[in-house]
Amino acid sequence: MRKLMLIIKREYLAKVRNKSFVIMTFLSPILMVGMIVLIAYLTKVNDSERRVIAILNESPFFENDFNPTPSTAYVEFRNIPLEKAKDSTASLGYYGLLHIPAEHRLEEAARGAVFYSKESPSATMLDILEDDFRDRLREQKLKDIGVSESDFASIQQRFEVRTATFSGRQSLKGINEIKAIIGGGFGYLIMMFIIIYGGFVMRSVIEEKTSRVVEVIISSVKPFQLMLGKIIGNSLAGITQFAIWIVSATLLLLVVFMIFDIDPTGLGNSPVMSANSMSDMGPPPTGIDTLQQYAEELYRFPWMMLIFFFVIYFLLGYLIYSSIYAAIGAAVDNETDTQQFIFPIILPLMLAIYVGFFSVFNNPHGPIAVGFSLFPLTSPIVMLMRLPGGLGEGGVPIWQLVASLVLLAATFLGIVWLAAKIYRVGILMYGKKPSYRDLLKWLKY
Repeated sequence: MRKLMLIIKREYLAKVRNKSFVIMTFLSPILMVGMIVLIAYLTKVNDSERRVIAILNESPFFENDFNPTPSTAYVEFRNIPLEKAKDSTASLGYYGLLHIPAEHRLEEAARGAVFYSKESPSATMLDILEDDFRDRLREQKLKDIGVSESDFASIQQRFEVRTATFSGRQSLKGINEIKAIIGGGFGYLIMMFIIIYGGFVMRSVIEEKTSRVVEVIISSVKPFQLMLGKIIGNSLAGITQFAIWIVSATLLLLVVFMIFDIDPTGLGNSPVMSANSMSDMGPPPTGIDTLQQYAEELYRFPWMMLIFFFVIYFLLGYLIYSSIYAAIGAAVDNETDTQQFIFPIILPLMLAIYVGFFSVFNNPHGPIAVGFSLFPLTSPIVMLMRLPGGLGEGGVPIWQLVASLVLLAATFLGIVWLAAKIYRVGILMYGKKPSYRDLLKWLKY
């Protein structure tokens, strides 16, 4: 145990005293905050751009159907030829020209309408114009069958189904998706941490092997102790760096928001989701009330439980993958030879991210989501995507969480045992590029 602690201390101090480690530890939060501020600024600039659309309406219809919005303005051309309208639109720098031909019937005028632009118009802009045409055609058809304007206005009102749990607490629209995104963020952090710091373990083994330092070390300690000490030492250095990133980036982000008066909600373009209150709660909530409801829901979010299991799944997942990285580092002579072995390691992590997002978003209790949250090589990521829904009734069943942790721990012990066998043989092998067949032979020694 004393030798193991010495190896852990040596690996930890060697990593944290490295100049590149120190520089990236303090530079990375600045870069991350700068990127967030840049995205917020670019989003604000992009939203402030107003597109101007010229309209040449030669029909007796659609006189007041195109209403300006914060992002769209309309300019009408009257009594000019189409070609001249096109030239004027291009010379004035307008986004495009909507031409409605002279027809005696509304349907024919709408069917003959054409939108001219210098480049292909965005799908969002076409949706706005198509909605205006669709509303006008629907209104006319309803009038033809005797529906008044007031009745048509009542038909146009939106309707949203109110939701609640069996206990009577109001549910919010889209909150499950928000929880899945939060869980996916934790899962993505685990994947990035494993890839980055697992590579540190592999490169550390390769450096000692190529410099022949390992021949001296191996005479004093067992290969298993050396491998385990490298894994734990590098993981502690990674946790230290990660903790500094989180604290410093959070503080720096708050300072930047306060100094430059940046609205964090400007980082996304998604519309504010709304939710109706229950019938005994009075009228539907306003936008501010809705935001407050979402804030209260996120406040009730099981943050401590998620952080606790994040640490557990991170440690077990990292130990599994770093053991494989250490075995690969011991099997090769240089980092170039590791390429044939890296992809099979990263593949389960990538699969967990993509399959996890699709399955958990659609059905967090479906067979795919449950299967990948139990499979040890993907459970650290997929299970964290499911846990924001809670434990027990309505969330992840307790038995699935326990089974996932037991399988993960058992897999860790098995993989460490197999990796140690490869490490023991490969750490003193030189001058040969190993194949998968060689690795299987080493497992039998």
